[in-house]
Amino acid sequence: MVVTGISGNLGRTLAKLLHREERIIGIDRRPFPGKPKDIELHQLDLRKRKAEDVFRRSPIKAVIHMGIMHDPRMNEEEHHSFNVVGTTRILEYCAKYNVRKVVVLSSANVYGPSPDNSNFLTEDAPLMAASRFSGVRDLIEVDMLAHGFFWRHPQIQTVILRPVHIVGPNIKNAPSNYLRLKRPWVVAGFDPMVQLIHVEDAARAMVEALRPEARGVYNVTGPGEVPLSAIFRELGTTTLPVPGPLIRPALATLFKYRLASFPPGEIDHIQFLCMVDGSRWVKDVGWKPKYSMRETIRSVIGE
Repeated sequence: MVVTGISGNLGRTLAKLLHREERIIGIDRRPFPGKPKDIELHQLDLRKRKAEDVFRRSPIKAVIHMGIMHDPRMNEEEHHSFNVVGTTRILEYCAKYNVRKVVVLSSANVYGPSPDNSNFLTEDAPLMAASRFSGVRDLIEVDMLAHGFFWRHPQIQTVILRPVHIVGPNIKNAPSNYLRLKRPWVVAGFDPMVQLIHVEDAARAMVEALRPEARGVYNVTGPGEVPLSAIFRELGTTTLPVPGPLIRPALATLFKYRLASFPPGEIDHIQFLCMVDGSRWVKDVGWKPKYSMRETIRSVIGE
C-alpha cells in the first residue's frame, strides 16, 4: 500500500495504525522521524517521474493520497503545482498500474462557510469555498480531480473523504492553531456551531475507507457539533470580540508581518456555518468516532 504525505502528523498517525497489518510504502518530501522499521519511505516530490518507480517496481493494491500542501505562506504558484500536478500524477499511476483501491483525503472545508448555508450539507452540496477564500482553490481542484477519476475508472474502488476540522496535540493546521491562542479574536455577535474530529479518528476513517463496500464521496464527522464559545469555555480561554469590519484588515496586517498564524481567509469559519451531514458514512461503514467531544476539544492542548 502506498501512502502519500506520510511524514505529516496525520500521516504518521495513520502509519502507526496500518503498518503491522499492511506493507506500507510512504512517499513524502519530508523525513519521517521515528519511522517504524517496516515502513519503506521514499523522500521525493510526487511531481517527479521517480514517483512512478514506486508503482513500477511491485504491485500496489491500494493508495491513500493525502500528500496535499496546506501552507498559506507558500508561493501560490508552487502551492497549486504541488497539490494539483502531484494529485494528477498519482491518479495516473493508479490507473496505469491497476491499483484496486484509491482513497483521497479532501476536507469539509471545500463547501465553504457561508451565511446562506443550511444546517447540514450533504455530499451533493456545491463546493463554494473558493468564492470567499481563494486559498482553498487547490483543495477543491484536488477533490474534483478525484471525483472525475471515480467516474472515469469504475473498476477502481475510489473514495473521497471530506472530514470536518481535524484537531490534535501535534496538528498544526489553522483550526488547531486558532484554538491554542491564549487570547483568540472572535467576531462580535457571532457564535457559529463547529464540528471537530480527533486526529486519531481521522486516521481511523482512512482505514475504514479501505473497505471494499466504501465507494464515492463521504463527509466524515466527529462526535457532534458545538458552539465556538463552548469550545473556548472547555479550554478555559478568554476571547476578545472584535467587530467584523475591523477583524479582517487587522488580521491581514498581523498575518503579513508574521505576528499571527491564523490566515485572514479563515475568518469565515469563526463567523458562519459550515456543518456537514455524515450519515452516509455512518450507514456504509458503521462509523462511530472513538473520541468524545470533550476529549476531541482538549486534544488541542495535549490532554
